[in-house]
Amino acid sequence: MPPRLSRWLVPAAWVAGVTAVLLLIFPVGFPNYDTIYALVWGRELAHGISPDYGAALPPTPHPLTDFIGLVASPFGEAPITVIMVLAYASLGLIAYFVYRLGTVWFDKWVGILAAVIVLTRAPFLSNGLRAYVDLPYIALCLGALYIEARKPRAGWPVLALLIPAGLLRPEAWGFAIVYWLWLAFDVRRAHPDTGSPSTGRKLKHDLSFRPTNTGFRRIWDAFGWEIGWRGERGTAELAWLGLLALGGLIIWVLFDAITTGNPLYSLTGTQETVESLKRQTGPVDLVLYGPRRLGEVMQWPGMIGGFGGLVLGICLLRRRSALGFAAVVLALLGFAFLAAAGLAIIARYTMLAGAILSIFFALALLGWRFIDRGNPWRRRWQIFAGIVLAMVLIWLPNQWNLDRQVHTDLTNQGKIENDLSALVDEGAFSPDCGPIAVPNHRAVPRLAFGLDVRPTDIVSASEAVSGEEKEKLAEIGYFVEPASPFVIHNYILDPNDKTKFKNLHPPEGFHEVARNDSWVVYSRCGG
Repeated sequence: MPPRLSRWLVPAAWVAGVTAVLLLIFPVGFPNYDTIYALVWGRELAHGISPDYGAALPPTPHPLTDFIGLVASPFGEAPITVIMVLAYASLGLIAYFVYRLGTVWFDKWVGILAAVIVLTRAPFLSNGLRAYVDLPYIALCLGALYIEARKPRAGWPVLALLIPAGLLRPEAWGFAIVYWLWLAFDVRRAHPDTGSPSTGRKLKHDLSFRPTNTGFRRIWDAFGWEIGWRGERGTAELAWLGLLALGGLIIWVLFDAITTGNPLYSLTGTQETVESLKRQTGPVDLVLYGPRRLGEVMQWPGMIGGFGGLVLGICLLRRRSALGFAAVVLALLGFAFLAAAGLAIIARYTMLAGAILSIFFALALLGWRFIDRGNPWRRRWQIFAGIVLAMVLIWLPNQWNLDRQVHTDLTNQGKIENDLSALVDEGAFSPDCGPIAVPNHRAVPRLAFGLDVRPTDIVSASEAVSGEEKEKLAEIGYFVEPASPFVIHNYILDPNDKTKFKNLHPPEGFHEVARNDSWVVYSRCGG
């Protein structure tokens, strides 16, 4: 096989194989609340109107998913198919890049084990098969990291992947800026006497940085570091790369400004939603709950193995582990910064760090093989690996139950979602019969997408607080009610959502017009 063809076919076959296995084991994936909203908003953009953010508890808009909805909107139900293909493929890509990073940094056995670890973590499966934007974002970030691992300071290819990542999650903006600084500047050890680089390497433009304040300069010099302009790229190239580094941020701010008139809408809207749902946020909650959220992704064996492998790797295999160590630090700092800025502290925001830590989890179990036989740390590492392996084996039944619960939840919730869509397909709703009331906000985007109406045309009965919403309740033509306690128990997809799914009954004058296993539709319009 020609090398150029092999370079693309082998990863494609790898991802296709992983995706096929996921489809066999978890065949009932479906778009979550946030992603269905993105498809609705994308269709509205295709019609030349601004996205409707006025319904109860709208999620944060993400420009890239809205764009996917816009492109796929002329093809009926195709946007859901497209987004689910991307969801399964994103999980395959994450596993592939974790495998390749483990192979490049260490060896193929570390890479294979790390990929298996990622694909058995319940949050990756649960969020991935619900098509959350976090999974393609993680795949793009890991792809950028893989390029950098293969070719240090690769430049524009890394930034080209961080731009679409920055249209899914704002952490990628910071990664791109830090990467540009890495391209432009050099941090190096200085000789304690002369201040010249200890490597003796002469930079093209040696514009070394030292603090001007005498006290800070003494501290700086005591650590023996200095920052200099690399000079390997011209000013014009660095300016172009700087524009790329800011690309995700600029596009997102312009998107908000054009669609809402408020360039900071995504930030302020998300902060309002976090406050409404009473989620943990802020610096204090970050300290209290941040490690727990990462622990939900990695579980206890993963936390001890991942961070233990990270410490052992940076101490004993520094050159191999340096890029991965930096990536973990940046991922955790990005999570911490957004949490401190008022965004929610939830487990899926830690999954990028969890994916990279999975490589070091695998290293904790297999890394002793890279230590010379005469080195006493080889035996110590083997003991640590044995402890971690024992923890994995003890935890294995719990991990099995977590993954089995993902399968159960997907099956139950997928059936409820499909039954709601079936009512639309069977013509249970007429456009001439006025607004539709649903029990809570979870059902709003699915009906809005299926009926091709704006989200504000559907009223959440349990959350109607404004005067306009209450007026709509008095005018509703349809009322959708859960058909059983099973629906009430299973339809809250976010366990942190404090809004209860109330089994509200329709007002007088309504009669049943449609029913299936999950839902009952009442109307007062006849028929």
